[in-house]
Amino acid sequence: MPLVVQKFGGTSVADPERMRTVADHVARCRRRGDDVALVVSAMGKETDELLHMAARISDNPSGREMDMLITAGERKAVALVCMALEEMGVPARSFTGSQAGFKTDTNHRNAKILEITPFRVSETLEAGVVPVVAGSQGVSTENDVTFLGRGGSDTTAVALAHALGAELCELYTDVSGVFTADPRVVPSATKMASISFDEMLEMTATGCPKPVMRSVEVAHNHRVPLHVRSAFTWEPGTLVIEEPEESEMERPIIRAVTHDQSESKITVTDVPDKPGVSATLFRSLADRGVNVDMIVQNVSEQGQTDISFTVPTEHLAAAVEVLEGGVLTSLGASDIRTDETIGKVSVVGAGMKSNPGVAATMFETLASNGINIEMISTSAIRISCVVESERTEEAVQHLHTAFGLDG
Repeated sequence: MPLVVQKFGGTSVADPERMRTVADHVARCRRRGDDVALVVSAMGKETDELLHMAARISDNPSGREMDMLITAGERKAVALVCMALEEMGVPARSFTGSQAGFKTDTNHRNAKILEITPFRVSETLEAGVVPVVAGSQGVSTENDVTFLGRGGSDTTAVALAHALGAELCELYTDVSGVFTADPRVVPSATKMASISFDEMLEMTATGCPKPVMRSVEVAHNHRVPLHVRSAFTWEPGTLVIEEPEESEMERPIIRAVTHDQSESKITVTDVPDKPGVSATLFRSLADRGVNVDMIVQNVSEQGQTDISFTVPTEHLAAAVEVLEGGVLTSLGASDIRTDETIGKVSVVGAGMKSNPGVAATMFETLASNGINIEMISTSAIRISCVVESERTEEAVQHLHTAFGLDG
C-alpha cells in the first residue's frame, strides 16, 4: 500500500473535536488503501503559552531547559491524537522525536537534523499501526532533548517522509494551499494547483509563511513531493514538485508576489573602500548569529563608501551591539544608521529566466504609483525591492495586477 506522511499543525489539533476530525480523516485514508504516518504539532497556542510562562520565571533560561519545556507541547498532542484514533478503531502508537530516531546537533532552540533512523516507526507501520510522531524535536549527539525551532513540525514531516520512502508528504494547516499573494492583502489572489520547488523556496525566503522554508529545502534536496492543504475543508491544495503541471503555454511568467515586513535596514557609513572590509563586517555579524539578507554597497567616493544591508528586526539589537562593540572602530567606519520602517516586496517566477522585461515592469509599476525603491536584490527567478513599510501592501496589490495574477 502507498505510504503517506501527514502533518497536522497546531490549529488542526487545537481541541478534542479537531483531534477527532483528524482521526476520522486518517481512518478514511486507511480505508481507501493508504498507509499513514502522522506528525503532530503542539495544540493551538500552547507553544506560545509555554514561552510566556518561561519568560515570567526567568530572563535568561538555559537553552537545554527551554527545549525540554517547549517540546512538552508536542508530546501531549501525540498522546491525545493516539487516543482519538483508538476511539475510531484505528490502532495507533505515539513517539517522541528521539523515539522516532531523530538525531540532531547540539544547537538548542533551533537544532538541525543530522540523521534519522526510524526503525521503530517502520516496525509500527508493518504491524498495521499508525505511528504518531511528535513534531519539531529530536535528541542531540549529547543525548539532550532538542527543539527544531518554530514551524519545525513541517521539517520533521518531510524528513520522516524521506526516511520512510513515502510517496507523498501532506502538510495540513489553516490555509487551503499556496496563493499568488497573501489573500488578506490581495483578495483576488488565487490558489495554485502546483508550483516548483525552486519557486516555492524563493517564496518562503521572501515572506510566504507556509510551508516553512527549511521543510521545502529538505523536500527539494531529497525529492519528496509536498501537498500543502487545509485541515478544515479537506479540499485539494497545492502540490510542490519538480515541475508544475501546467504546460509552458499556460504557465505564467510570474507565479506570485510576496512581501515581508519583519526586516530592518542598517547602513554603515564612511567605510574605507579596500579589500577585506566587507569580510570583516559580515563575519562579525555571522559569528553573533545575525542573518543578513540584502546587501548594497554605494559607489566609492574619495576612498570611502556606505554599506547598507537588511537583517531580521529581531536581530537588529544584536547587530547594533556587534557593530558598536568594536567593529566600527576596527573598520575605520564613521557611524551606523538603522531603519525599522521598511518592507520587502518580491516577484517570483521561473518564467523570468527566459522572458526579458520583468524587472522593467516591476520598477515601472512601483514608480507610476509613487513608491520609492530603496534597495534591489535579484536571483534567477526572483526580484526583491525594499520600500517604505507603510506602502508594502499597496506595492503587492499593484504588482499582482501588473503581472496579470488577479483572479
